[in-house]
Amino acid sequence: MKISILDDYFETVRSLSCFKQVDGHEVEIWHDHVQDVDALAERLKDTEILVLIRERTQIRTALLERLPKLKLISQRSVDPHIDVDCCSRLGIIVSSYQHTDTPCAPAAELTFALALSAMRQIPQQMQSLKAGNWQMGVGSTMRYKIFGIYGYGQIGAMVAGYAKAFGAEVLVWGSEASRLKAKADGYASASSVEQFFSVCDVLSLHLRLYPATRGIVKAEHLALMKPSALIVNTSRAGLIESGALEQALAAGRPGNAAVDVFDSEPLRDTSHALLNLPQVVCTPHIGYSTFDQYEIQFGDVFDQINAYLAGQPSHVVNPAVLQSAALRR
Repeated sequence: MKISILDDYFETVRSLSCFKQVDGHEVEIWHDHVQDVDALAERLKDTEILVLIRERTQIRTALLERLPKLKLISQRSVDPHIDVDCCSRLGIIVSSYQHTDTPCAPAAELTFALALSAMRQIPQQMQSLKAGNWQMGVGSTMRYKIFGIYGYGQIGAMVAGYAKAFGAEVLVWGSEASRLKAKADGYASASSVEQFFSVCDVLSLHLRLYPATRGIVKAEHLALMKPSALIVNTSRAGLIESGALEQALAAGRPGNAAVDVFDSEPLRDTSHALLNLPQVVCTPHIGYSTFDQYEIQFGDVFDQINAYLAGQPSHVVNPAVLQSAALRR
C-alpha cells in the first residue's frame, strides 16, 4: 500500500520502534507543513492510506475530492480538522483512537512546567542573564496559591495532582460531571464560573474544543482575574474568545499567561501579540511532542492501518462507511 505521513517536522517517525509495523509498504513522509490544496493534491494523488499527526493539516472536501485512491485516514485523538461527512460520502474510512482512558502525560507535564516557568519568570531571567544584566525581577512561588483547573478530565486530574504536590490549593470548574469527579478525588469546586476566575492565582484550561466550548472563556471572565494571576492554555486556543486574551493582558487582568496553542498553527508571524508581550511565556504546541508519546501515538496509528488491511477496521469514526469502503478495496 502507498502510505503518506504528513507534517513530521523533525523526521521522527522513521526512528520509532513502532515504525516496523508498516514494513513492506511504500511509505512517504513529508517533513514540511503545506496547507495549499493544489500542492497537497499533487503530493497525495497516489496515496491509499493517509497518516496525520494530530491536527496539523486540515483535510477538507476540496482536497478529499481530488484523492481518488485514498481509502483510509489513520490518526489519533480528536478529528475537527477532517471533513468526516465528506469522507463518508467518498467511502474513505477515518480511524482515530480517542484514548479517553489514557491521559497525555506529556501535555500535563508541560502545563505544569509552563506554570512554574511563568511564575518564576524563567525565560525572562535567562534573557536578562544572557544580556549581562543579572536578575530582572522577583517571581512567585506555587505553594499556598489557588490553582484552578477548568475541565477535570484525564489531563486536568494529572495537573491537579502536580499542583497539590507543590502545596497549592486546587479549585475546579467545569461540567457537573467534572466537578463531581473532582469532589470524589478530594478537590473543591467553585460556586460559579465568576468566582472561579476571580479567586484563582493560576488558572489552567483543560477542555476539548467542540462547538459548545469554542470561545467558552470570554473577555468578561478574564477581566475578573487578579492582576497577579496567571492563565495557562495548553489545550486549544479556540477555547478563549478571539482576541480576548491579548486585550486582557494589555489591560492587566490577568497579569500573566503561558500558552502552547495558537489560533493559526504553525505560527511563524513574529509580530503576533502574544510573542511580544513580556509577561507571556510561549511554546510552539509541544504539549504532546515527546519521543515517548510518539511511540504510543504511532503505535496506535499503525495498529489501525494493519487492522484495516486485515479486514477488521478499528476505532472507526464514520462506521456507516464500512460497507461501501469494503467494495472499494
